[in-house]
Amino acid sequence: MIDKQFIGKTMPEFSVTAEAGQLRFFAKATGETNPVYFDESAARDAGHPALPLPPTFLFSLELEQPNTAWREEVGIEMARILHGEESFTYHRQAYAGDVLRFQCRIADIYDKKGGALEFVVRETRVTNQHGEHVADLRSVLVQRNG
Repeated sequence: MIDKQFIGKTMPEFSVTAEAGQLRFFAKATGETNPVYFDESAARDAGHPALPLPPTFLFSLELEQPNTAWREEVGIEMARILHGEESFTYHRQAYAGDVLRFQCRIADIYDKKGGALEFVVRETRVTNQHGEHVADLRSVLVQRNG
């Protein structure tokens, strides 16, 4: 069982550099066709200083969290995890080359079906190298029990 005492727990902050090659790969993998995500000249012509991050790319960067020990501490068993949902609230555009800081916390833990399914809600604040608020992420992990 995932202990509800961990509601409010913050994970160690971490930073990731948004790399142009990763952005291009992600854009292609998600079916993006807009040249601003692939071609730096097209991005500049559209008014961007560099390649902009494709929608939802921040979720994949969040997966690069180097310290995952919190999962075991909380009681999450990765073999039982399903991806529940994710949502994004954007405050400003991020670009290739930006160093993005992720500040994550557990916002809620609850169960359904008599504990057969446990839910862990994470909220993450993302800022850039200038301390500017880029986005708020919300994701839900579902742990199957039994």
